[in-house]
Amino acid sequence: MKCDNRLLLEQIGFYNVGAISGGRVIGMENGVILPVGYGYKVHVELNALDLYNVKRVYVKGAQVYKEWVVENVGCENVGEVAYQASCFRNKQFGELVAV
Repeated sequence: MKCDNRLLLEQIGFYNVGAISGGRVIGMENGVILPVGYGYKVHVELNALDLYNVKRVYVKGAQVYKEWVVENVGCENVGEVAYQASCFRNKQFGELVAV
């Protein structure tokens, strides 16, 4: 599914993107990656329901751990959920997927 990344970044919000990643954005076909720091990244991906899946991912070397995920987030909430995902010291984000 193709995602309009400009529209997605507008829905996340200019200041949220700045707070999450310092303005760094990596585009994907179905969403964006916002590199947070200390090996953490926030993936925001469009799903088949025209809603977003927000994942907090931890990368260590060649290993990638999908740590937390919130599925089916509406456009009005995607900025807040992405910001919560970026607070990697917050262990209460989403549903634990793998450690």
